[in-house]
Amino acid sequence: MRKTILICGLIAGLISTSLFIGLMILGKGGDGNFKNGMLYGYTLMILAFSFIFVGTRITRDKYNGGGISFGKAFRVGLYITLVASTIYVLVWMIDYYFFVPDFAEKYGAHVLENLKASGASQAEIAKKTAEMASLSEMYKNPLFIALLTYAEIVPVGLIVSLISALALKRKKQEEYPVAA
Repeated sequence: MRKTILICGLIAGLISTSLFIGLMILGKGGDGNFKNGMLYGYTLMILAFSFIFVGTRITRDKYNGGGISFGKAFRVGLYITLVASTIYVLVWMIDYYFFVPDFAEKYGAHVLENLKASGASQAEIAKKTAEMASLSEMYKNPLFIALLTYAEIVPVGLIVSLISALALKRKKQEEYPVAA
């Protein structure tokens, strides 16, 4: 079962980080283009976390004789989530420190540009400017970066774990002798 969790977690982690890795390889990690980044990122997370379903099903069918409780199924999903999320955080930290150390500043500028383009008031812009300055300051702390990055991916994994546990829970089929 541990092997299944590790393999599914590693695959999910690699899929969820494929955008970071691809942009690093292409040298476009720090270009400041945030258009559709959230859409691509969360789509990859959901695709990656399909391996929660796979890992839970393998655990149920291969190691538990065809049955698994909701609690055990959820734990399998949780463990896969933790493995994948840790890979996601580690890859983001490498990406951030080596390829986009000015991410917070570029993201803040992007948010403010969009706010100005939408016709926001000076008060709204001033408030958001202060928020973005605060984010840039907090982004100087590696622990904050790690926690914020975990907060980005773990909820998606928990939702998929919950759905998978509900869909895959099943009582073991008792084997009864066939009457002759």
